[in-house]
This record gives sequence, structure tokens and C-alpha cells, in this order.
Amino acid sequence: MKAFVVGIATVLLWGLAAAASHAAPGPPDHPEWWFDTWHVPALWAGGARGQGIVIGEIDTGVNASLPELSGNVLSGTDFGSFGGDGRTDRDNDEFGHGTAMASLMVAHSGLDNILGIAPDAKVLPIAVPITGTTDDAGNNAGDDLLHAIRWAADHGAKIITMSLGAPKGPKDTGRSCPADEQSTIDYALSKGAIVVASGGNSGDNGSPVEEPSVCLGVISVGAVDESGSVPDWSSKHPYLTVTAPGAGVPSIGRVPGQAYFGDGTSQAAAITSGGLAVIWSKYPALTGRQVVARLLATLDSHRTTRDPAGGYGLINIGAAVNASVPTDAANPVFAAADPFLAQDKASANVPPDPKVRPAASRKTLPGGFAVSPVPNPLTSGPGLAGLIGAGVGVLSVALLLTGAARRRRAVALAPTGTFTTADPGAAREHAAPEAPGDHD
Repeated sequence: MKAFVVGIATVLLWGLAAAASHAAPGPPDHPEWWFDTWHVPALWAGGARGQGIVIGEIDTGVNASLPELSGNVLSGTDFGSFGGDGRTDRDNDEFGHGTAMASLMVAHSGLDNILGIAPDAKVLPIAVPITGTTDDAGNNAGDDLLHAIRWAADHGAKIITMSLGAPKGPKDTGRSCPADEQSTIDYALSKGAIVVASGGNSGDNGSPVEEPSVCLGVISVGAVDESGSVPDWSSKHPYLTVTAPGAGVPSIGRVPGQAYFGDGTSQAAAITSGGLAVIWSKYPALTGRQVVARLLATLDSHRTTRDPAGGYGLINIGAAVNASVPTDAANPVFAAADPFLAQDKASANVPPDPKVRPAASRKTLPGGFAVSPVPNPLTSGPGLAGLIGAGVGVLSVALLLTGAARRRRAVALAPTGTFTTADPGAAREHAAPEAPGDHD
């Protein structure tokens, strides 16, 4: 059996009378500080507001009826037994994981002025039955995720964001991204999409390898706090791509009038995805590959090889929009996936359905690391920028919402205009059945 921690919430009062120390939006004592760092209002004034960009959000669904999200949530789909168009948040917790992540990307002015970084982008909600939702994962979570990724790519998502992950199991030592999952990621990339996933919140618990962030071609995101430091809990991986704001992040809950702040790589992945929408809206003629290259070329604390805690560096959306970056700038994320994309193109242009196929020509190294078989200065040789992480467990067991485990504070806005505490929740563990078989 596997135990998955879904949520730990500590409730404190959120005072409206606190003096503002930032010009950034959000509550005075927990502002969205990255708006100041990246000069987001200036980006918006310059025409980079996320317009024309559809973000496929694979999560618990989104409460599209909230006024802060009005007009920003498209009709999507729900792969759970309830069905629907994804515009209902299935999270058992009032936090509403999918709604909260959507608010970080596209929310407009409302509750405590919590804003999304890309207010003119659209979210395409794709609900999947995950542990901690009203439609629990059971044994189909892996298949649901693969179908969800493919559905997003087929329905106009230019960015596919997944603030979720599953750690590898004890039987999965030495495994890289499962072949069927890698094939599905390849399909999304071949359709021109950018794929983003959270890196995990287990840095203080061994940093188990997590999928889908371990898969080739995925932007795997870790967290930093306002000082730029990586918290102990943000997972450390040799395949981590970047870091982004993920500590003390305010967001809007699925219940009207409730806001939260919390920590997690879920939040970091959502902010990264919204930031990519901002970049792409400024340069709509660029391909997804070129947008990612622009992001990577303008990182703060940029490094040429990945650091397990910080990846290649900390995203800076302001720099990514304003800097001069050649269209052929290096992109180690896509370069690592290129051999498999070429293989898919050569063999029937990607299979029509995410069925299991052999991890063709992927070479496993001691410790479970894997490299692309085609020598490339970005993916082989000294510095091995294309190194990807060790083994991953099958998603057919259950998925962990990586941001939920780091929720810190829940508040509800009362009719009088004062904040009162919301249901604090509790630490919860969900045991999922053992995987019915090994997938590789």
C-alpha cells in the first residue's frame, strides 16, 4: 500500500488592517511579490497579458462561477465518473486545488485583489479523479492522466500545466518516465504545446522521483521564497528545470469568498505556466520551443548545468519578455526529447492512443538515470545537461497534489468585510491499492 499526504492546513487570522509593505497585489501581509520583481504591470501595459493563449490545466477542475475567474475558464472536460466540462472543482477540501492554481494564472480583481499573472489568458480545465477528490483515483489515475494530456493537446492547449505528481514506488527503483507516459508527452510536444509539472514537496523527506515531472520534454518546477532561497521542502532532483515563487503564495479557493495562502511546487508550476502565457502573448509568432528557450535564456542565477535544488535557475518573466533572445537559443528541455520525437515521427507519426510501448533505445545508467541515445552537445558529454531523473512509479495507483501538502493558511471573507477562519482541515493520509503490475 502507498500512503499519500493530501493536505495539511494551519489556520491563522488574516487581518485587513495590516500595513502594506509592497505595491504588489494580494493581501498586505502576503503579497504576490513576483509582480514587483518582474514589473508585471509594465508587462501588461506593453501588451503582454496572456491574450490568445489557452492553458490546459490538468487538476481537480475549476470553479468557473467565481467572479474572479469570470470569462477566463473555457469549457473543458472531466475524466471522472461524474463527467462534466471541468468547470466544477472536485477537491474535497474547500481550498479547491484546481481553482487555486487557476487563480494564480488568470484571476482578475476581486477577493483581496489576488490577481493571476496572465489575466487575458484562458484556462481549459481538465479534471482527473485524483486522491483527495470526490472522485478518487482508484486504479485508473495513470490512464486518466495520459488521456487528459492528449485531450489538452487536441483541444487547443498551448501550455499544459500539471500541479501534481506521483512518487515512484518501492518496486520502481531504477525506472525513468514510463514509456506510455513519455509517448504521451511526446505527442503533446509534437502538437506544439509546452508541458509544465511541479517537482514535488518532499525535499525534507528524501525527494522521491516524481512523474510526470521526470519525463523528457517537461519543464519541472521547484519552489523559492521571496528571498530567492529554495525551501527545505521543495524536492531536489537532477532533472529539475527551473524554480519559481512557491512560498507564502495567496490564492482563491473554490468556495466563494474564501482565500488561502500556502507553500508548494504546485503554486510554482502554476505561476510558471501563467508566466509562459505572458511571454507567448508578447511573441505570438514563436513556437513553444522558442518560448521555452526564451524563458531559459533569461533565468536569474542562470547556470549551464542543472542544480538539484534550483535547476537551471529562477524564472524571471520580466526579463523573458524584454530581453533580446535569438530564436535559435539553446533549449535543453526540448533537446532531450528530440530523439524520441524524431523516432515517433519516423514510426507512424505518434500512436493514436496512449498504449504502452517499449522505451525504445533509452539507455539506463547506474542509479536509474537515463540519457537520450543520440549524442548532442545539450544532452550528452561534459555537464550532461540532458540527464534525467531516476525511476518513477506507475500512475495507476494514485496522484499526489503536490501543492496541497503545503497549504498553510485558510481564510473566509465574512459579509462584514472582516476575515474569519475557515475550516482548518487536518493532516490526512490516503492509502491506495498496490499497482496491478509493473509499467516501464
